[in-house]
Amino acid sequence: MASGKYFGTDGIRGVANGEVLRPEMVVRIGQAAGHVVAKKTAHYRHGGKPTVVIGKDTRLSGYMIESALQAGLTSVGFTCLLLGPLPTPAVAMLTRSLRADLGVMITASHNPYADNGIKMFTPDGVKLNGGFVEAIEELLEHPERIPLAEADHIGKALRVEDAVGRYIEFVKTSVPAGLSLKGLKVVVDCAHGAAYKIAPRIFWELGAQVIRMGTDPDGFNINRGVGATSPETLGKAVVAHGADLGVALDGDADRLIVTDEKGEVVDGDCILAAMARHLKTHGALKGGGVVATVMSNMGLEGFLDEMGLKLVRTPVGDHHVEKAMREGGYNLGGEQSGHLIFRDYATTGDGILAALQVMAYLQEVQGEASSLRQLFAPWPQKLENIKLPAGSDAAAVMESEGLQGAIKASEKRLGGDGRVLVRKSGTEALIRVMVEAKEEAAMLAEVEALKGAVLAAAEA
Repeated sequence: MASGKYFGTDGIRGVANGEVLRPEMVVRIGQAAGHVVAKKTAHYRHGGKPTVVIGKDTRLSGYMIESALQAGLTSVGFTCLLLGPLPTPAVAMLTRSLRADLGVMITASHNPYADNGIKMFTPDGVKLNGGFVEAIEELLEHPERIPLAEADHIGKALRVEDAVGRYIEFVKTSVPAGLSLKGLKVVVDCAHGAAYKIAPRIFWELGAQVIRMGTDPDGFNINRGVGATSPETLGKAVVAHGADLGVALDGDADRLIVTDEKGEVVDGDCILAAMARHLKTHGALKGGGVVATVMSNMGLEGFLDEMGLKLVRTPVGDHHVEKAMREGGYNLGGEQSGHLIFRDYATTGDGILAALQVMAYLQEVQGEASSLRQLFAPWPQKLENIKLPAGSDAAAVMESEGLQGAIKASEKRLGGDGRVLVRKSGTEALIRVMVEAKEEAAMLAEVEALKGAVLAAAEA
């Protein structure tokens, strides 16, 4: 999704009951989005009611935001199909399956419970962007331009009772019909989030022995010390239970991090490497390469190059990856952080589907999960998230002469033996500094230099 006053790199996100995600503003968001989308639908042009599907994760504030969105959307004539707690990729899939005109997921992904957000999808299950976002933002600034429905055209809300079952069957069709996970012991960490019922059930139905973690949401504990952002917790559990691997999802289950049988983290780059080779071997890799972001390790790029495959890099964000895949005809892509897109099946990152692909691969090759980490030697890399002082303007910090000069100096010192990426977060008050180099000492020195430059610019 485009970045503006309300929309960041992954939809609208903020503190629940804060400046944006308070009920009256969420009603307006529903009205604005509904009006912009409805004008482009055949239903609207022929006097019918457009349809939206709405899912959410397990945050306490989800109830409030769901009700406010429902009010806003019905007030401009939408029929709302309520899915309840469900992963983000399930919302994208059901938007397509139910022929809806709009899909909405209420989530702040990997953020703490106090935050929440709104992600939107087109009828094709692709994240809303471009002209749609710009038009919605304009209406949020000028709500008087939003025409409300006449009394006989106000929408209604219905609950989709079989949403969970529909998604489970969809995910299972992404692997061969005869696949059995019998003999595989897996620890599944659902981050107390949207997949807390679904992920363990899918793996169990396919025969795996499942040990559950992060499956007791209370509205407050989502992502707290568990899930894809805390894989060390999962790693310890895998070793303690003698499991074959661990699967960690984030709050809305669009991200996957794996831990091997030794408790070591297997990130998105390692999974992309394994799946690229696997798909190429079977003649199923499309586009002659893989799509990833600027964050992916140079070691992955070298591994793919040795196989005659290219690595296409995009800006950070799985919607950028998906767009490049769609436009270039690729069927495998993702982010080092674990957003993995298997575009033969899904239009967005899907942690459960990706985990199932990894398990199917390991069953076929009869390999251990640690083999996923042995395909290439990653260059030393570090990502530092630098929290800015209260009141700081992240954009001004990024544009400051001091920081820009420090970036150029780091790039000059590293030359061809490393690279630097400095960017502001689209979802939090952070500047993210990533440095990668052939030599670890050089990498660490540049991280510290850039961290100091960011803080100096913020205090200037």
